[in-house]
Amino acid sequence: MEIPENIQKLGVVSLFDFVLKFPPKDYQNTCLSKTLEPETESILEVIVQSYSHYKVAKTLCYAPLFDCVITLVIFNAKPYHKGVFKAGETLIVSGKLQKHYGDYHLLQPKILKQTGKILPQFSLKGAKGLQLQEFSNTLKFEILTKIYPNVPEKFLKALEVIYNPDENFYKAFKHNKGWFGVYLEALKFVEIYEYMRKLQSKKIVFSSLTPLKGEIESWIATLPFVLTQGQKKAISEIKASLNSDKSARRVIVGDVGCGKTMVIFASVMIALPYRSVLMVPTSILAKQIYQESQKYLSNIKVALLSQTEKIGQWEDCDFLIGTHALLFQNLSGFSLVMIDEQHRFGTSQRNALEKMFKEGERRAHILQFSATPIPRTLAMIESNYLDFSFILDLPFPKDITSKVIGKQDFKYLLEHIRSEIAKENQVIIVYPLVEQSESMDYLSLKEGESYWQKHFEGVYVTHGKDKEKEVILEEFREKGRILLATTVIEVGISLPKLSTIIIVGAERLGLATLHQLRGRVSRNGLKGYCFLYTNTPQNERLGRFCRTLNGFEIAKMDLEYRNSGDLLSGQQQSGKPFEFVHLAYDAPIIALAKEALINKG
Repeated sequence: MEIPENIQKLGVVSLFDFVLKFPPKDYQNTCLSKTLEPETESILEVIVQSYSHYKVAKTLCYAPLFDCVITLVIFNAKPYHKGVFKAGETLIVSGKLQKHYGDYHLLQPKILKQTGKILPQFSLKGAKGLQLQEFSNTLKFEILTKIYPNVPEKFLKALEVIYNPDENFYKAFKHNKGWFGVYLEALKFVEIYEYMRKLQSKKIVFSSLTPLKGEIESWIATLPFVLTQGQKKAISEIKASLNSDKSARRVIVGDVGCGKTMVIFASVMIALPYRSVLMVPTSILAKQIYQESQKYLSNIKVALLSQTEKIGQWEDCDFLIGTHALLFQNLSGFSLVMIDEQHRFGTSQRNALEKMFKEGERRAHILQFSATPIPRTLAMIESNYLDFSFILDLPFPKDITSKVIGKQDFKYLLEHIRSEIAKENQVIIVYPLVEQSESMDYLSLKEGESYWQKHFEGVYVTHGKDKEKEVILEEFREKGRILLATTVIEVGISLPKLSTIIIVGAERLGLATLHQLRGRVSRNGLKGYCFLYTNTPQNERLGRFCRTLNGFEIAKMDLEYRNSGDLLSGQQQSGKPFEFVHLAYDAPIIALAKEALINKG
């Protein structure tokens, strides 16, 4: 179906584009009322008999359809009204109908051009002068179903009614004061369908440098533990992706502590005899993974390259582990590129690493790992651009007690800290800011430091701008008791003796960040505690957070409170990119749109 040229100039290239660009903002009813119903908006055909103006203007009219006299009442009448309401004129007028002592009055009458239709009204911003109503009339089911045969009929029929409404729809729209029922669902469907279609168009497929098909069953058999079902499934999906002449682009998502390091090592084994590189966000995490590799990848050459350390010869290693220091090296010869905690790197950094290993139009296989779970709705949307693997289980169940506390609980908190230290366990206290702030109703890290150092031994302090933070974190891991920090410890360090985390001003942080912080404790089955210190202890959001340890449930909960960011730009920030769709609640509609896109081919 051809779209008028002047509408195309606004970026409308399809009917669904038109629906998204010009959903009706309201409707004008020009159908004559069939009954006289006082206190309702009525549309009447009248014949003017006389016009008088004293304080208010009154026009005596005859309504032939009802064979009765009706008075039109005009407040703040202007001189031109006398010329409009001439005796003998037949007019179509709308207004609020009232009845006084048996006489009918129509207040503030508006003259309509009678069409016998209910007309959609559009926002004309950027579209003034366009014949939108005329074009919208062509959005009929028969046309829509030919263009979109893969879309559920109920949505196409609803779209026809939205642009060609009847009186029942009009009354319901006015009663609901906006979109409702299947009509709202249809607009949601169109919005997410078009969004995912655009994501699909961004998915570029490159040829791989080489298929990777190393044998890993014998390696798995040597492990001193059994992999979880989630790890096995992710490894199987990675194996299928890497054994291809198409460059893989897969994201592996798991909860905190799901064992993704072993999945990384399995990917290295699959890549053999070709080489693998892994980029991680911090030197301390790079060193930890290197140390783990010495236990489980003892038969291959592993090298480490970070800002603070260099181990092994990366020029001829099988597996190179590094930080963003990798970006400043002249690397080549790697067929598998992996990025851990991928959201910690900017798009430009990830792209820079990937482009190091391209040969003409051929690219290395790309695996991105994330310990920040995402809801099912986001996965369905983003899978139009990327492939996903999910690790939904944990090597061992976490035993963490989460609790919202306030000033009145401070004495209890001190007793708990002393008890845990006596067991040779460690405690982290996370402050919202480093320095004092007048806008903050909590102590800063610097303000709290003197109290803890006065009353406890083994207190360490660090924050994001601290150049020595990684050294301090390592020292704390070996001999510390209490660590005072900002959210710098959200990701990156394994603290096997950490049993307790206290988050000050917890209501200021997103649920996903709170979950990452809580994930620092109970990494090896130790009984854990998470205290959310807040001046608003009745906070519903924090209460819900305390009742679940499941990162995927928390990610969905986070969406309910914040919604999502713009996925097309690659920025997962809070905000609302959709006008109709709510990612926390609209999984069924997103699934239908996904299915329709697949069926479209």
